Amino acid sequence: MEIEVARPSQDEIKDLGILSWPIWQKEKSRFEWFYAETEICYFLEGRVLVEFEDGKTVSVGKGDLVTFPKDLSCIWHIESDVKKHYNFKE
Repeated sequence: MEIEVARPSQDEIKDLGILSWPIWQKEKSRFEWFYAETEICYFLEGRVLVEFEDGKTVSVGKGDLVTFPKDLSCIWHIESDVKKHYNFKE
């Protein structure tokens, strides 16, 4: 299972309504996470190393628009404090 990472333009951010989405913040930490729904998030600050069950990792952070698919299990390694907009997709 893969995540999608993109670098949206300001026009794309506006068109998607990202700035009206709720904000989530978390300090440097490590935790396991399971996505019961598809989540799209836009990172305003921070850097995260996402580790998958097979050991593969993906680094995401400030300026990235990331889609985490439904039913994904992973470990978040927050390397610097995160602030992100998020939205759930059905």
